[in-house]
Amino acid sequence: MAKIIAIANQKGGVGKTTSAINLAASLAVLEYKTLLVDADPQANSTSGVGFDPRTVKTSIYECIINDVAPNDIILETKTPNLFLLPSHIDLVGAEIEMIQLTNREHMMKQVFEKISEDFDFIIIDCSPSLGLITINALTAAHSVIIPVQCEYFALEGLGKLLNTIKIVQTRLNPELSIEGILLTMYDMRLRLSNQVVEEVKTHFQDLVFDTIIQRTTKLGEAPSFGESIIMHDASSKGAINYLNLAREILQKNNMTNIASEDKVMTDKVMDKLKVSDN
Repeated sequence: MAKIIAIANQKGGVGKTTSAINLAASLAVLEYKTLLVDADPQANSTSGVGFDPRTVKTSIYECIINDVAPNDIILETKTPNLFLLPSHIDLVGAEIEMIQLTNREHMMKQVFEKISEDFDFIIIDCSPSLGLITINALTAAHSVIIPVQCEYFALEGLGKLLNTIKIVQTRLNPELSIEGILLTMYDMRLRLSNQVVEEVKTHFQDLVFDTIIQRTTKLGEAPSFGESIIMHDASSKGAINYLNLAREILQKNNMTNIASEDKVMTDKVMDKLKVSDN
């Protein structure tokens, strides 16, 4: 059965889609059959692995709304072991169509139940919002990765996301855990980046991944070629960072004695966040 990981942060520009694409690609090259799910109407993950969203005729939207079998629309990417469940701009309308349904928070979970046995990992690229599609992703996931950029407003809005995760845990998905907080866009030359790393690690301690994603030109240009950083330049810092992240996740899930309940967010973790979301 697949391990389902949502990558979520309602704040844009934190490296969420970059992390979804490259984590999925890294797991794939480590010989784990991986499905990248583009749950963002902007469809950046779809284009980021080489598909033109304008030519996608059937997407995750049809799976959620019209009960189309996901196996019928999953695409094989250029990366061995990496597959894509694509998105389309039509996904914007899904939340409106789902609002009247009694099981509206579980629609995506029902889609994944049909294909969970076919993959080792399912990585969900969530939209930059806390709307119904993101709630669906969190309800379907086993864990969530929260990208946080090493910049001035790093913790801005994080309280709302953590509160949403807590609500999902309480009401919809008690098995949901925090896989980890991922620091992105790190520039070791900047004092600010180092201050943010220290602050986040002080607040969240063991919830923060040891792996930090460095800011590199190669990471920024890879999507323009429709490639993951692994396919674009396997020797780059970005590729090494994401391969290390994949190994760290594999270790957390298969090679350590960390109990799942130790990763589930508690009220104590919430109390550590001293950021106003006004």
